Amino acid sequence: MSRKQIIIGIVANAGGVGKSTLAVHLAYELSKHKISVALIDLDPQRALDVFCGLPPATPETSIVGALSKEFTGDWTLVPAWDIPNIEVCQGHPSMARLADDLVIRRRGEYALADRLKSHPLRHDVVILDCPATMGIICENAIAASTGLLVPIQLEMKSISGVADLVEWVIAITDDLKLEPSPQILGLVPSLYDSSRAIHRQYLQQLPEITEQLKIKLYPHIRDSSEFKNSSANGLPLQKYRPNHPACSDFQEIAKDIIKLSKG
Repeated sequence: MSRKQIIIGIVANAGGVGKSTLAVHLAYELSKHKISVALIDLDPQRALDVFCGLPPATPETSIVGALSKEFTGDWTLVPAWDIPNIEVCQGHPSMARLADDLVIRRRGEYALADRLKSHPLRHDVVILDCPATMGIICENAIAASTGLLVPIQLEMKSISGVADLVEWVIAITDDLKLEPSPQILGLVPSLYDSSRAIHRQYLQQLPEITEQLKIKLYPHIRDSSEFKNSSANGLPLQKYRPNHPACSDFQEIAKDIIKLSKG
């Protein structure tokens, strides 16, 4: 069956909300359904290197090289976890300097979208792991994406800021005149600890918030020390502890993306 390529931007306006956790575990879940996935690390912190157990890339072999004016058309992609249908375009700290260049570059907000159009990746799904800032790198992700996921931590700062983030995304799609504009696929509550009363309280409030924002609320991704243990070993939880109950937390999101890829 032929598939149309889906590009998923994972955006948030704060760090530590589970963007990279969502990116890598979603990629692994999709791969189980014979979906090929490219992970692109747009964050100068290059968290995907840790999560995927990869040695650091040079600027030229990272996303910085792919977005540079000297790009020759050959994406540098490395396999993740020895799985042929998951590949990573690594991040690099010099992404911060590239962001300054994109601000003054003609069509700087569309650099990633233009690159993916002129030199398309072969993968069914491309996942963009974005920095935790509402700047030009995230604007590039929005311009390139067909859909967006918003992980949210069950803390006051994240809860109170989610409406601002959604409004910012909508404003950027209007400013960039994106046609079609990327759909916000849903809000993903992350790092949920059922033993904490404040987490239970915020989780109960989210359906009302997402209904007002007219976006889907996905089931929560539970907090577990095993996520930290698995990432410290450069593995997704599904490979590190395949019988852990949190492995199933990514299934509904994966199902929705597979449906989108089938058109």
